[in-house]
Amino acid sequence: MADRQYEIAVVGAGPAGLTAALYAGRAMKRTLLLEAGLPGGELLNTEAIEDYPGFASITGPELASKMTEHALSFGAELVTARVVSITPQDDGWHRIEVEEQDPFFARAVILTAGGQPRKLGIPGEQEFAGRGVSYCAVCDGAFFRGEHLAVVGGGDAALEEAAFLTRYASKVTVIHRRGDFRAQTLLVERARQNPKLEFLMDSVVEEIVGDQNRVVSLRLRRVPDGMQSDFPVGGVFIFVGFIPNTGLLTVHADHDPQGYYLTDANMQTSVPGIFAAGDVRAQLTRQVTTAVGDGTTAAIAATKYVEEGAAEPQLAGAIS
Repeated sequence: MADRQYEIAVVGAGPAGLTAALYAGRAMKRTLLLEAGLPGGELLNTEAIEDYPGFASITGPELASKMTEHALSFGAELVTARVVSITPQDDGWHRIEVEEQDPFFARAVILTAGGQPRKLGIPGEQEFAGRGVSYCAVCDGAFFRGEHLAVVGGGDAALEEAAFLTRYASKVTVIHRRGDFRAQTLLVERARQNPKLEFLMDSVVEEIVGDQNRVVSLRLRRVPDGMQSDFPVGGVFIFVGFIPNTGLLTVHADHDPQGYYLTDANMQTSVPGIFAAGDVRAQLTRQVTTAVGDGTTAAIAATKYVEEGAAEPQLAGAIS
């Protein structure tokens, strides 16, 4: 079973995970990179990246490909598997259960598993998922050519995805529950200059309405006066936040009220040997650049943790 034992395991192959795997491999540690799908994470759903140093503009999939190639060139082993649970053991190893395979073991684990789009939790959202309700403009935008689309949200992702959708839609209406956007000023200015974008502020979507096949309208409520109205659309794209994948640990790790892991300056959680980086960690902003920085720090700290740890645990104990 020694082939299932690693010095460092990285769970999730987004920007943070790929960077962590790169640095762990450079440190000559036996490194496992676990990813349920294709490496790249949210990069694969991003059309254009314009704020990553060194690239005036690069597509998300292209950057993901470059990062993956770079990480694997230093020896990290990429395994396609969905992680079910991670359990620290008394002998110093961490047991990593995965679907349809034997477990893996690692001295240190770096959690970079990202998360899932937050749902509105309103009538019609689940019923019309895939039939006019989407959480990924790059994935589904081309299916809505010529339609009037709605984007729900007020952050960076909402405005970026709304702008992307204008290449397919006849018009895109951004619906936001507040009177001001939370997005970067540059993105707001660009959006307001786009002739195919319009804005519906101080409004909440209360229901997604459709026929048997697709979305046909939204039921809206104005926040100031409670007035309700029906808003005809051919589809709705929802970008109202992110839920971190922080449920893999079988022991408690300190987290904030939203579920994001709290870490020290070295990216270590309250559980010894468990590090967190990228979108699973509580921090001010969630960008590719911050994910890469987190991954770098986590890998260097995990390497130090492994090298300065107690005497090598008995391997037989790890697999009992």
